[in-house]
Amino acid sequence: MSRSNRERTEQTRQALIDAGRRLFVEKGYAETATPEIVMAAGVTRGALYHHFEDKKALFRAVTECEARAVAAAIEARSASYDAPRAMLIAGASAYFDAMRAEGRTRLLLIEAPAVLGPLASAAIDAENAEATLRAGLAAMLPEAGAMLEPLTSLLSAAFDRAAIAIESGAERQYYEQTIAVLLDGLAEQLRR
Repeated sequence: MSRSNRERTEQTRQALIDAGRRLFVEKGYAETATPEIVMAAGVTRGALYHHFEDKKALFRAVTECEARAVAAAIEARSASYDAPRAMLIAGASAYFDAMRAEGRTRLLLIEAPAVLGPLASAAIDAENAEATLRAGLAAMLPEAGAMLEPLTSLLSAAFDRAAIAIESGAERQYYEQTIAVLLDGLAEQLRR
């Protein structure tokens, strides 16, 4: 495939992902029809099915893009810190900032588990934001050992619940303070 064909193919795929995201945010997965997606993307129905098996596959691609964007934001913010605790605190703040993108909390935390299933949704998270959390916890809490995976899973769920609460109007600063207290408490307990 020539470079221009590859570029056109990628542009078409990205147009479908962008249109899908807009409509999934605006209407929700269930209320979004494939004809609306292709019209919004300015492509044919055949182009949709060339790139994605079905609407669910497109939704998965949208979810993966959103999850990568969140992970990239966390990594970018936390990379400027050397101390593991500071990295985790900066990463937490970056996570909450990233989740403020319009519709992102709904897409990743409400629709994705419902549409893709909890295991597929968790796998996407495990490759993205949860992976950065795991690395940060491993650096801050080297004593965690076999508890690293359960700690990562539990804290990831706490971050998700916090993002939903913040999206609903809860005070973000209290969640960020609580995360710091939680991390410090874990560190103290594991060092005993």
